[in-house]
Amino acid sequence: MKLATLKEGGRDGRLVVVNRALSHCQSVPAIARTLQAALDDWHQCAPQLAEVYAALNNGAARHAQPFDEAQCHSPLPRAYQWADCSAYVNHVELVRKARGAELPPSFWTDPLIYQGGSDSFLGPHDPIHARSEDDGIDLEAEIAVITGDLPMAARSEQCADAIRLLMLVNDVSLRNLIPGELAKGFGFFQSKPASAFSPVAVTPDELGDAWRGCKVHLPLLVSINGERFGQPDAGIDMTFDFARLLAHATRSRELEAGSIIGSGTVSNKQGGLHGSSIAHGGVGYCCLAELRMYETIASGAPRTGFLKFGDRVRIEMLDHAGHSIFGAIEQRVAPCPPRPE
Repeated sequence: MKLATLKEGGRDGRLVVVNRALSHCQSVPAIARTLQAALDDWHQCAPQLAEVYAALNNGAARHAQPFDEAQCHSPLPRAYQWADCSAYVNHVELVRKARGAELPPSFWTDPLIYQGGSDSFLGPHDPIHARSEDDGIDLEAEIAVITGDLPMAARSEQCADAIRLLMLVNDVSLRNLIPGELAKGFGFFQSKPASAFSPVAVTPDELGDAWRGCKVHLPLLVSINGERFGQPDAGIDMTFDFARLLAHATRSRELEAGSIIGSGTVSNKQGGLHGSSIAHGGVGYCCLAELRMYETIASGAPRTGFLKFGDRVRIEMLDHAGHSIFGAIEQRVAPCPPRPE
């Protein structure tokens, strides 16, 4: 089943069911007006939503309308919880290696996680606004899950069963603000502006055999200014699967229905710099920082800059037949609008 939220009907948008081809959708106000409402009563709503989904796919839907990704908000325009992990330890290892620091052994057994801002997300086609290019604007292509209710100290099996939906993420980072914030010993805030999620969220069964072991075994496709930048397989080198990440997140708290947990930047372990880039036969990267780490390790300093105003970012995932699963995150980097007088 595929679900999306259109930018209509207030700040939480209007829930629609989307067909598998991402060509048509149907509003379902009699079932749930918003995705959060559906998640709050998932066991009641999900079977009804699935009926609409089946009708859309077989051409029997009575109130279908064309589906336009550009009219979408993130599936959850705001959420009770957005926490991002670092499930691909290779990515963390590279960052530390580039600055000459050892990776603590605990990083391989105890996931990293931070709590992001969830009061406002970007739509998948909304611009990435920044005050200055000097902030070091970077993309981070990831996968995220939306959960049902989970108790504190939930078991991995409970966590796996509570995964309701999956999405793609652009977890925007302002890299040049991170060192100063972390030096205060109090985590990210200004360096992590609003994230964007894919137009469509899908139930795990939509992934078929690509969803196994609570991982997505498909390449995550990243382009910058129309040129392929990364295509790492999200199922390879994922140290902690989503069930493990959710169990970690519930160690000291409950997770409420509609909580979003991210995988962190998708990253595959590769050889040297020239073996890692797509141009040299590698799978590339899901953020500019990782490329800059390879450059620093290889030559002592990064050569690639961060995003500039006017740059375009695209993040997408295709199924084995080449069809888009979640739709595409397509964003342009732009200066912040002028402040009202």
